Parts: sequence; structure tokens; C-alpha cells
Amino acid sequence: MQFTEEHQKIYDTVKKFIANEINPHADEWEKAGRFPAHELFKKMGNLGLLGITKPTEYGGLGLDWSYNLMYAEAMGEAACGGVPMAIGVQTDMSTPALAEHGSDELRKEFLAPAIAGDYVACIGVSEEGAGSDVASLRTTARTDGGDYVINGSKMWITNGSQADFMCMLANTSEGQVHKNKSLIVVPMKTKGVTVARTLDKLGMRVSDTAQIFFENVRVPKRYCIGEEGMGFIYQMGQFQYERLYAAAKQLRTMESAIQDTIVYTRERKVFGKSLLDNQVVHFKLAELQSEVEALRSLIYRAVELVVSGEDVTLLTSMAKLKAGRLVRQVADNCLQYFGGMGFMNETPISRMFRDTRLASIAGGADEVMLTIISKHMGTLPKGR
Repeated sequence: MQFTEEHQKIYDTVKKFIANEINPHADEWEKAGRFPAHELFKKMGNLGLLGITKPTEYGGLGLDWSYNLMYAEAMGEAACGGVPMAIGVQTDMSTPALAEHGSDELRKEFLAPAIAGDYVACIGVSEEGAGSDVASLRTTARTDGGDYVINGSKMWITNGSQADFMCMLANTSEGQVHKNKSLIVVPMKTKGVTVARTLDKLGMRVSDTAQIFFENVRVPKRYCIGEEGMGFIYQMGQFQYERLYAAAKQLRTMESAIQDTIVYTRERKVFGKSLLDNQVVHFKLAELQSEVEALRSLIYRAVELVVSGEDVTLLTSMAKLKAGRLVRQVADNCLQYFGGMGFMNETPISRMFRDTRLASIAGGADEVMLTIISKHMGTLPKGR
């Protein structure tokens, strides 16, 4: 991967933004259970950070994914996991299909204000009983004249209580589960949309997450993204960007935790000497840093293939799997070396421990990633 001065500028801009606009407020937002998405996203939009890979005609920068990699990796500088996750929903989960397949009219109406930071977006795929098993979702969007009439519910929706629109995956016909779904833009203020509740979570507490009901919600059929019936395929494409973003943003999160642990264990005295002086401690930290660097190489290789237009499903699934498991290992090991202080909420490593547990669940659980990898290896039984 060859990086230019422009790549570094994007990283530095994001890092500075996080230092000034996110980290000073992380504790306050954590206690409140939400952050001001509209206010923060508008500031990011003004800096051009919400449309790095999006078309210039809608306000994006029109750059390739290697630049988005720098933005995603810099997100790991945040002192919390929830805000980078919510921002990633805006940039790499709810808008890629809209940018790639949406009509010009639809992109002007929803993509452009999302890039500008005027709209907050959310992605509506998961349901109770249909999280990683996307094909089994039950929400329907039935044709009635020139409209869709939507009924159903969505669960675990990041940005759900603040979003202006949802990129929803719904069943628009009967038939094969991989061919009967469409992606539809649903304005959240439409009659019949109800935010039932915000969810009380183990981690990512700084980000609002909602359960949302849809009762006879009527939207124009022109709000369908691309071709009707292609929603499952489009969503699988969005997942690749989501998983790359999710993996990349863990790199600096893990490196920061390792560095903080080095500082703490160097100062902490146990049995008359620095805790860091124990071989088991500095060897473990060296091992963890080596694993982080190996993951970085895997992610960078996947991004190179994305930029060259190749299919990255296998490598992205591997990166997502490895990132989810490694960040949990780093958080657990580093917390252990903080001892009793690691168990205190006032210590940043405890927040990382809680926040990063989601990495092996959201965006496709570890078991789903292993299934995808197994399919590519040809090791699954026939019919799976």
C-alpha cells in the first residue's frame, strides 16, 4: 500500500477533529447515553469527512478506498467506541448502496445532505430473530399503486433515535429469500414510524441504539435503491465496506491500549520492581503488538484489492474475524495488567473492554465470518 501526502492529511484531519470535538466530551456523552449526532456530523461534513469515497457531484471527495482507510484507522484515536461506530454507520453502512445504485433524484434528496452532515442516517437490516441471518428478516414493503406500504420492525439500530432516514432492507415480494428483498430509503418522520425504545447496552453506551416499529408506513416506490429485488445483493456489498471499516478502526484502538498499558505498568511497582520488568508482561505486550501489525497487513491487502476493483469477500471476512477476536484479547490482557484499577469505570481500559465486545457480533458475528471463509475454502457440507 502506497500512501501519499493527501492520505496523511486525511489522517491528521480526523485525528485533530477527534482530539477537539469528541474526546473532551466522551465521558459526558457516555453518562448521557447518546451524543449530539446532528451537531457533530455537521462539523464533519464541513470538513469533507462524510463523503471521502462518494461522488463529487453530491458533495463527496470522489477518492478511492485507500483514503477511507486512513479515515477509518484514525477513528481509533477516539476515547470511546460508540461515536466512531455511529459515524461509520453514516459513511460506510447506510450510504454505499445509495451512492452506487441510487437514482440521481434519490442521491440528491438523501445522499447529498448525508455527506454535508445535514442528515443523520441509519441502516435497517437487523430484526429480532434476524441479526446475522439476514435472509430470514420479516419486514415487508408491499406495492400499493406508486407506493410501498411497510410493516415490521428493526432492532439494534445505531443512530435510530436521531436519524433522519433509514436505508432499510425489506421483503418486496414472495419467493426466494435472496431475490425478494429491496433496499428502500425511509424518512424517519414518516407517519407510522415509531422509535419504541432506546436500548440499554453493555458497551458502546455513548451511541444511541433503538428498536423501531413500522405500521403501514407509506413511501414512494422511487425511494427504492437501484433495482427491486436486488436488495440482498446490494446489502452484501455494503457489508464488505462495513467490515473493512470496523476492522481498520480497531488498529489504533488496540495500539493506544497497548501504549497506555506500557506507561502504567512501567510506573506500577509490584514486589519492589516495575510490573513491566516482568518478562511475562513485556513479552505479552510485544506479542499483542505483533498481532496488530499482522492484522494491519491483512487489512491493507484487502483495501488494495478494493481499489483495484476485485472481490474482497474472503479477505474482508478474515479481517473482520481477526479484528473482533484480537481487540477483545488486547482489551482483556491490558485490563489484567491494570489490576484493580482496570476494573474501575474511571480507567479508559474498562470502557474499551465493554465497547469492543461488540466487534465479534455486529456486522456479522464471528460464526458468520467463519461460514463465509469455509465456503471459500470449499469445506462446508453440500447444501450449506
